[in-house]
Amino acid sequence: MVGDDLITVLGNKYNTDILTATGDAMSAQDLSDELDVPIATCYRRINELEEADLLELHDRPLSDEHRRVKVYRRKVDGVEVDFRDGLTIEVEERSAVKNRLDDVWRDLSER
Repeated sequence: MVGDDLITVLGNKYNTDILTATGDAMSAQDLSDELDVPIATCYRRINELEEADLLELHDRPLSDEHRRVKVYRRKVDGVEVDFRDGLTIEVEERSAVKNRLDDVWRDLSER
């Protein structure tokens, strides 16, 4: 994603809150409840963050009502923006080790 586009995505209301909250995988409904974001807006922001490659569909577990629920997790651990010598943006990807630990923890907690 081009730097200006990334700045626009990160500047949109709720996007940084959603990224912060999705260090652990969360559903759109959980994000909406926790962040006090209208659910329709939450879905729009999730789509925007997915398109920017900052958020990913992590899993589709069964809910208590036996329906599949999409849960999302951020793909980055940090974004650094520097304006000193022109716009420079560095994105710190979430490590494969963290992803794997999350997967193992999720599998253990489902037992």
